[in-house]
Amino acid sequence: MNTVAELPWIQRAFIEGGPVMYVILFIFIITIILIIERFIYLKYATLDKKGFLEQLIPMILKGDIRQAIAFCDSRRAPLSNTIKSGLIQALNKRPDEEIQVAMDAAVLREQPHLEGWSSFLAVTGNSAVLAGLLGTIIGMIQSFRGVAEADPAQKAERLSQGISHALNCTAFGLLVAIVSVIFYGYFQLRIQRLENEIMESSMSVLNVVASNRDKIRD
Repeated sequence: MNTVAELPWIQRAFIEGGPVMYVILFIFIITIILIIERFIYLKYATLDKKGFLEQLIPMILKGDIRQAIAFCDSRRAPLSNTIKSGLIQALNKRPDEEIQVAMDAAVLREQPHLEGWSSFLAVTGNSAVLAGLLGTIIGMIQSFRGVAEADPAQKAERLSQGISHALNCTAFGLLVAIVSVIFYGYFQLRIQRLENEIMESSMSVLNVVASNRDKIRD
């Protein structure tokens, strides 16, 4: 059976870090789950805005709002859901202001779905740092306690080993925090871009509808 010293350095550092390392591992698992879930959701929530509008706008120009709504239903995403809300109002011959209000309300409904639990990555990042600091403090306390009870010739060695072991928690905590913060920033940027695309596209559709109201068929 391999001794601790013979194990790979990551596994050895994990074992030497003590019980708090399991807390950091738990936080890391949550972080990875959140990252994978957001990647999957945003992949299916993102539409090719240019291609979508190139197919949708000709339907509106022909006055076939029902076909445009059906087209939005076939491309279920925050962008298409928002535009569909406005098209329904246009089909009901509502004024431009009500069409805009309907699309603004749809944007507000879609925002929580876009963000999901991505903001929780900031929490896991902070928690990982604090858990790493807690593990370091506990390790230092145990280290100094062991030094106090050690033979004078072994005190320096015991102290250096104890500090090395304690700092493993800090290192792993910072590693998890860095991953969390990087992906938190990435998802916030991507979500903001999607929201901007939705607002821009909804305004474009509203302008087309307002300019072609006389063509709208029941």
